[in-house]
Amino acid sequence: MNETVKSYLKQNPQYKTREKTDVFFPFGSFYSFDGIMDDTAYFVQENQLKDVDYWKKFVYQFKADPAPDTPTNAWRGEYWGKMMRGACITYQYTQDAELYKILTDTVLDLLSAQDALGRYSTYSVEGEFNGWDMWSRKYILLGLLHFHEICRDEALRKTVLDSACRHLDYIIKKVGNGENQVKITETSGIWGGVNSSSILEPVMRMYNATGKQEYLDFAAYIVNEGGSSLGNIFEMAYENKKMPFEYPVVKAYEMMSCFEGLLEYYRATGIEKWKTAAENYAKRVMETDITVIGSAGCMHELFDHSAITQTLTGRRGRMQETCVTVTWMKFCMQLLCLTGDIIYAEEIEKSIFNGLYGAVNREKSPKNGGLIFDSYSPLLNFHRGIAIGGLQTLNGIAFYGCCAAIGAAGTGFAPQFVLQSTDKGVVFNTYACGAVNTKTPNNKDISFGIETEYPAEDDIEITTYLEDEEEFEVLLRIPAFADGASVTADGTVYRAEPGEYLSVNRVWKGGDKIKIHLDVSLKIIKAADNPEDKNSKKHIALKRGALLLARDRQVTDDVGEAIPYEKNIYIKKINSIDLPSQCQYLVSSDKGYATVMIDYASAGKTFDMESETECWFPTEKLPEQEITVI
Repeated sequence: MNETVKSYLKQNPQYKTREKTDVFFPFGSFYSFDGIMDDTAYFVQENQLKDVDYWKKFVYQFKADPAPDTPTNAWRGEYWGKMMRGACITYQYTQDAELYKILTDTVLDLLSAQDALGRYSTYSVEGEFNGWDMWSRKYILLGLLHFHEICRDEALRKTVLDSACRHLDYIIKKVGNGENQVKITETSGIWGGVNSSSILEPVMRMYNATGKQEYLDFAAYIVNEGGSSLGNIFEMAYENKKMPFEYPVVKAYEMMSCFEGLLEYYRATGIEKWKTAAENYAKRVMETDITVIGSAGCMHELFDHSAITQTLTGRRGRMQETCVTVTWMKFCMQLLCLTGDIIYAEEIEKSIFNGLYGAVNREKSPKNGGLIFDSYSPLLNFHRGIAIGGLQTLNGIAFYGCCAAIGAAGTGFAPQFVLQSTDKGVVFNTYACGAVNTKTPNNKDISFGIETEYPAEDDIEITTYLEDEEEFEVLLRIPAFADGASVTADGTVYRAEPGEYLSVNRVWKGGDKIKIHLDVSLKIIKAADNPEDKNSKKHIALKRGALLLARDRQVTDDVGEAIPYEKNIYIKKINSIDLPSQCQYLVSSDKGYATVMIDYASAGKTFDMESETECWFPTEKLPEQEITVI
């Protein structure tokens, strides 16, 4: 075992192997919602996760002879594990028996594909540990481990874990600094091997599941190698001197995946330095690269100072990859669990209601390849369905994309983000109409009934259902955009500050009600100045609460045209447009302009120019003066 790790474990005996990792909700809890969170999770389940044909195609990639992938091509091996992770997370919400049976069957199919060496690989033995091989092996391990968590058959759970151990043991035998081994950062020529180093996360999850010291040793080796041959990204993050787009590696979601693994490493070892490094990196990403929809990468899926470049008028195509959106959500959730810092909840909510749901092809349009998730999300006037990200052929006929495979990890997670347990009680991170059944700190059953049309509306009412009175804390997230929020709990008024968790600690009894009024107004977001494009600053975005507004050519013919105004912009809620949406507004100005806007997630869903859409609106002049919203 690495000596540094040994010393921390000796000094900090509270850091023990964790049976569960990456669990964002209380085990044994049950969530049941109405509205977009529930509808989307079930839509993805029924239209993607229950597609047995695709599960068979994914597994076949590991059985094919000859192996389909070469060092210069291919990541087909990522699809099974990537979608299995999302499917398991979705199952934890839906508890659907048919889905569980399908997942069990595909796991058994995959187990039959493991070769005599213990490998799961779409690369031949001669060509392995190259290209995207380690990246795909990472997802195999994650998929098996997530199924291991939901599996109710103890014999199968053991078989799955044993299989994962054989796979990881083979990797450890072949990868390292020893004789006849290949260095982790040299197992891929792509981005200095950062895609390979992201296997750190499942390696740590394997350590948590088994307690095997050799897995922790291997994780320590990966951390010491620094994530990339182009530079030690972990040390760079700890030093906190560079912005994400200034790193020698700017591949967004592969980088964030490495830091997810670093957080798991911190959890096992308690080495505070690595928690600091992950936090530093996340906050830099937040500062310089997260856009108005909660994603990043205006140049494909690269960190490119997106906070600035998101309004460059020459960039309208392959931007804001769904893989980045989902990974950013997961990364922020890990940090929220560790720190309790509300800023991460703010980021997750922004991503869910804008970038994530905007990428869901709920209309089943065939124009993006017929995939359930779109790969890219335009910000300036353009259309969805531009291309399929990470496209690979399966069996020479069918095709799939990386974003299509990862999306369920976001849509399955979103409803479970609503409520978490703490040592002192529960915390509401966001709000959705429905119910949550969970446990009190004294392990008593409790249910919360939630009535709301959030995020489209401002009012939330939460009712408690429990048999015995009990004192515990309920933390209520007051969003940063809620300037005039008010909260009452069973008649008692509480002061609510925007951008904070409000603590309501009292003796709760059945029937107690919490009433939240957020008093949300329309916010105008002004584009940052970019010297590369004099027109980039001449843009504004409009946001009401968590929802970013958009123009859609199906609704209005002024997409791409400047919004004229003097000082005032007016907004009025309407419900007259025959188009599925979370909200509809008549937006006008003091210069006689008027248009209809809907929420960004609902816009552009024909996936062609018929529904050309935008959420950054050009203006006639630089919006330097104050604009009043009425």
